[in-house]
Amino acid sequence: MRIVNKVTAVAAAAALMLVCGFASDPAQAPGADIIVTSAPVYDPVAALRGEERFPQGAQLLLLHAGNSEPLVTGFAATADANISFDAKTVLFSGKQAASDPWQIWELALADHSVRRVSASTSDAIRPFYLPFGRFVYAQRTAQGFQLVVAAKGTATALAPIDANAGATVLQISYLPASVIPEDVLLDGRILFEANFPLGLGATPDLFLVYSDGSGVESYRCDHGTGGPAGRWGGRQLASGDVVFTHGASLARFTSPLANENPITAPNAEYAGAIAETSSGAWLLSARTAPGAHYELNIWKPGENALRSLLADQRADIVEPALVAPRARPKRHPSGLHDWNYANVLALDARQSRRSDLAVTPKTVQLEALDTAGKTVVMGRARVEADGSFFVSVPADKPIHFALLDENGGVLRQEHGWFWVRRGEQRICVGCHTGPEHSAANRAPAVLLRSTVPTNLSAVFVADNAQGDN
Repeated sequence: MRIVNKVTAVAAAAALMLVCGFASDPAQAPGADIIVTSAPVYDPVAALRGEERFPQGAQLLLLHAGNSEPLVTGFAATADANISFDAKTVLFSGKQAASDPWQIWELALADHSVRRVSASTSDAIRPFYLPFGRFVYAQRTAQGFQLVVAAKGTATALAPIDANAGATVLQISYLPASVIPEDVLLDGRILFEANFPLGLGATPDLFLVYSDGSGVESYRCDHGTGGPAGRWGGRQLASGDVVFTHGASLARFTSPLANENPITAPNAEYAGAIAETSSGAWLLSARTAPGAHYELNIWKPGENALRSLLADQRADIVEPALVAPRARPKRHPSGLHDWNYANVLALDARQSRRSDLAVTPKTVQLEALDTAGKTVVMGRARVEADGSFFVSVPADKPIHFALLDENGGVLRQEHGWFWVRRGEQRICVGCHTGPEHSAANRAPAVLLRSTVPTNLSAVFVADNAQGDN
């Protein structure tokens, strides 16, 4: 399926300019074009509740040389612009008719031709380019929005994607709740937002996963730092820091620190999803009064005030994207295998970011969610004296662990869910230890006893296993 549209000057654009102001001082505007989403109503975290972020529609605008105009015509709604690494194409979410589900499209900036690159009966939103012809987006399912990675075809620039596309479409998240992509980091990992505790909670937080769905983890383990508002709208800067919002404030994750670092910024309510200009200034959406619309602003860290670039008395201006080449993230070389289980090695389950256990657990219990959403105990495995255990778990299913004492009482347990991909070999230091912890330099006792994991998967096939258990 290939659909082509052309952007033309229309009466709607002229009407829009009556209420929009683009860079009252032209010196404030960045040198590159900007694409934003204009919407009468915008709820930045609605998708985490499975709801519509743009309940009254949305439209992508191109800001160029002091003017704004629709990026695409012929659509009932457009949003979520993401610029390719060479700045030649744009991925976006769109509806041709108001009754259509959101789907993923790609626009060529040279001639503004548009092609559809997803085909489903449910909403597909928030696309991001991945390296080597792939992209990630959120697909609505019965369990909420889930992360999906799709590949470009080899014969065409972007092959249509449907249920028959086989390996070109891969779901990479497996939770009983919504997962929404936020950015693709320079190291190749996907930054996404979900409610904490993962899969169960109601407070937005930021998480990471590789593009094959492996290695899912919290970005930082300082949950609750953002208060009841949580944190969302994460974007990575050229420095590697990730900037996000709590709504009423901005903060960042920076490599040397285990906790988030607050950003001193003008008093405002921020929509998140900033864009960094070549000068180091930030494009960000903010409003200074409850009930007001978000405006597009430019701000350089350290300045005392936001400078407005684009405002509309009738609409929120959000999700700025700079039309400029950018660094291509690293490609993640997947180490998965075509198994229906995965292996998890814990080096010392006694360790935790909250506090280390004073006693060594006797066993670890694995729980999973079945297809009906019921919690099922998959079994228990022995925990060694040094806190290590090695187990096989069901792949691509919501799971979590509980540490038990000799009487079967719970010493500590996970309150959310996570998943492990097919054939993944996952190693963790301890139970929710945080990225600042590292393992002791010693061989874990469980591997000295046996290199065969205890079967807690119910589907474990020891086709290459040796030794005893």
